Amino acid sequence: MGRLLNKFVRFVIAKATKTGLEQELDGAAQSGRLAYDAIVPIARRAAAEGIVLLKNENVLPIQSTDKVSVFGRCAVNYQPVGYGSGGDVREPYVVNIIDGLKEVGVALNKELLECYDDWLARPKNTPDEGFWGHWPMHFPEMPLTQELVAKAAQSSDMALVVIGRAAGEDRENKLKPGSYYLTKLERQMLDLVTARFSRVAVVMNCGNVIDMAWTRDYGDKIGAIVYAWQGGMEGGNALADVLTGRVNPCGKLSDTIAVSYDALPSAQCFGNREYNNYAEDIYVGYRWFETFAPEKALYPFGFGLSYTNFATQSSGSVNGTQVEIKAIVKNTGALAGKEVVQIYVSCPQGTLGKPAKALAAFAKTKELRPGESQELILSFDLAELASYDEKKSCFVLEAGQYRIFAGSDVRCAQEILTHTLSTAIITQQLSEVMAVKPEHAFDRLVNRNGKPVYEQVPTATTDLKKIILDHLPKEVPFTGDVGLKLADVTSGKCTLEQFVAQLSPQELDDISHGEGKMNSALGVAGNAGALGGVTESLRARGIPPIIATDGPAGIRIKRTCALLPCGTMQACTFDLDLIKELYSAIAEEMKRHGSHLLLAPGMNIHRNPLCGRNFEYFSEDPLLSGKMGAAVVNGLQKAGVSASPKHFACNNQETNRNRNDSRVSERALREIYLKGFEIMVKKSAPHAVMTSYNKINGVWSHYNYELATTILRKEWGYNGLVITDWWMQKSASPEFPQLKNDAYRLRAQVDVLMPGGDGPFGSSKVGRALLDTYCKPGGITLGEMQSTAANVLRFALATM
Repeated sequence: MGRLLNKFVRFVIAKATKTGLEQELDGAAQSGRLAYDAIVPIARRAAAEGIVLLKNENVLPIQSTDKVSVFGRCAVNYQPVGYGSGGDVREPYVVNIIDGLKEVGVALNKELLECYDDWLARPKNTPDEGFWGHWPMHFPEMPLTQELVAKAAQSSDMALVVIGRAAGEDRENKLKPGSYYLTKLERQMLDLVTARFSRVAVVMNCGNVIDMAWTRDYGDKIGAIVYAWQGGMEGGNALADVLTGRVNPCGKLSDTIAVSYDALPSAQCFGNREYNNYAEDIYVGYRWFETFAPEKALYPFGFGLSYTNFATQSSGSVNGTQVEIKAIVKNTGALAGKEVVQIYVSCPQGTLGKPAKALAAFAKTKELRPGESQELILSFDLAELASYDEKKSCFVLEAGQYRIFAGSDVRCAQEILTHTLSTAIITQQLSEVMAVKPEHAFDRLVNRNGKPVYEQVPTATTDLKKIILDHLPKEVPFTGDVGLKLADVTSGKCTLEQFVAQLSPQELDDISHGEGKMNSALGVAGNAGALGGVTESLRARGIPPIIATDGPAGIRIKRTCALLPCGTMQACTFDLDLIKELYSAIAEEMKRHGSHLLLAPGMNIHRNPLCGRNFEYFSEDPLLSGKMGAAVVNGLQKAGVSASPKHFACNNQETNRNRNDSRVSERALREIYLKGFEIMVKKSAPHAVMTSYNKINGVWSHYNYELATTILRKEWGYNGLVITDWWMQKSASPEFPQLKNDAYRLRAQVDVLMPGGDGPFGSSKVGRALLDTYCKPGGITLGEMQSTAANVLRFALATM
């Protein structure tokens, strides 16, 4: 039964054996039960606060006197998270929706449950969880009859209909029934239930946003809609808390839900195998809908209802470009609850054109009792809303009116303040990077006086070869072995530079590679690989092996670990402190299992709802993504372990992900797809960053000097480690044809090839070209190899 095994079954197993659950989970010392037990209440709270109530016409919360009929197999076969490296955690249990409702005492229609149990018990109806890259998108529903539904309605007060979807790594969602669209059996289920029940609530157990246009077909026949996402091991309990009002829903949408797929700005340029032109440019998600098509947003960004009501009074002031907003939130309803205040800015259109609104700040209240108020102070710099001028290679605040809005979602936010800039302000003078190649030029969307117009994207003009040669790292004179250990750097006996100076060319080569395969013998079983002290020679110098494990939904090893709510659900909490607390608890679990580096958080933008890994990522908005990512990193690293945010950058689809080219303007890169990473890097200083598989404007990210060096290190001031995603594509440098594969990677200052070998099934050193080109004309320099070693060693020092 795998991840579908519920908490009750685990409890029975524990009672039936002498040592119980501890024995089943490899013993108490290995299972780390104390660690995941400590995570349970935080995970339950995070899942509950990430649930979004989209509609409620006096259907919810479930009352203590209500008898409820639950339809939909995912009430039992609950989808706790998506599939792949970001979801395959060996969880201790999964609480499904039925068990969650039972735990809080909801009276369920037992006869209907028995029908589902009998049907699910048949071998042909056992959930098929597929295999790598061939994950199921849904589980086929049990066919219903009019008689069964009518009988259930006669003995119940309300119906709960559960619809489930899952996606995963290396597989996209599809524009087909059972994926983005409902199946015939799901529509039949809704038809039958809404025809017989006067109170109907629908629960969406999905990692991605799917088509919701069908909700309009049913109108008032569906009285409540809950987007419950994928809540991890405590998902059923969290949902039961919200459905019964034990937790007042307070989640807000981190994505816009469109009226149809065709209404999405990326609909015509997503999913192509060779390349995708990001023709919508900066108009991603609500930036498109609020600017050009507000009527095509079924539910706007930031939207989410509560069982109570709030009144918010907001005022603000501007000092230079610094903005401070004071929001007083009062609970005017009859139940305790939390509210999220969201601040948006409408910038002057100027010559560059802007979205109608952009998120500038947000804050969540504590739980407010009826009649209770809380004052929130939200501050930001208008410079954070600056637009990138590709002609002048700078971020600029154009002259004109800056209108500031406050509210509970992007649509209902009301203007509270206007600030006028009489002259333009250049906030950052930069240089051209990662522009579209001239041969790949395409037309991209611009805003011209409120009208969508397509104009040719600016293309690259720089001489990258010259830029690289002018900025090669300086070498430290090679000293040979002088007996220094890495601990001597910590004690102050020597500098990091002096320690690096003694490393041989072979050691410098070795330290730029992982050990060579996943599940390294140097760490816990099931780890993703090892780096740092991966050879006896390096370990003799006191360099420890650093063990990496997959995330972000928990620690993916061959031991039992907590399974967390999916990334999108975490973002819908809009609660940075809660997410930081959650990952601080995960850090303690990591330390118990000997994991030093969690490959998390997932930071890519939800460009399109069909992306198979959207469940791992946070949002369509870079500010929300960046701040959530920083909360994850800070939670992990302040508790003594390390984070590796991923996938840097533009991993916005899984189709042909290793070879697909994301062709995107420099402006959209800087304002949308890199902005979240930038916010996260500057607010949390992650110890490592992982590149993505795909190309960006013709260059694989693991070879991308402009990405890893010019932007990340020079512009953002990052001094940590850059690692590849697992394995990379072989290629020669266009600027330096003699540099291939590892040498090409190293010139980009992508420090470590992970896991170190050439492919999933071996650890061959074929293609390792560092020593072949080392200190030869046109080859890799000693300074480049030493610079990489220093980055790895700084990371190692942070883990010691």
